[in-house]
Amino acid sequence: MKLDRAGIAALIPHAGTMCLLDGLLVCSAEEIVCIAHHQADPAHPLRTASGLLAPAAAEYASQAMALHGALNAPQGARPRAGFLAALRGMTMHATRLDDAPGALLVRAVHLAGDARQALYRFELRDGAERLLVEGRATVVLDAA
Repeated sequence: MKLDRAGIAALIPHAGTMCLLDGLLVCSAEEIVCIAHHQADPAHPLRTASGLLAPAAAEYASQAMALHGALNAPQGARPRAGFLAALRGMTMHATRLDDAPGALLVRAVHLAGDARQALYRFELRDGAERLLVEGRATVVLDAA
């Protein structure tokens, strides 16, 4: 299955420029890989005066995880709200994302979960497949 930016935006709650993913490359029950092309855009919504800093990788990963959940939901199921509850072992191998060559590859692997939460491992790589950021995230589903 392949999706473009419009297809992704229709499935996740991020709209306009806050939809950071431009395409879906791979999706299975365990893994998702997406591509993002606009990290160098001066109007990037997460850009600071110092550029697009590596901690922004958590938002890219969160959007990939949200898309993974939407694509793996039972057909006809209502969309579930997910909230990033924890980041663990987040290692930044680069300081910035906006100077990364080529597109960003965003990969998330579902490690465990149940009806209330999901645990993912994630990574961002640049166009040369150099590891930029990696970590684990816990997502809580339908929290009040």
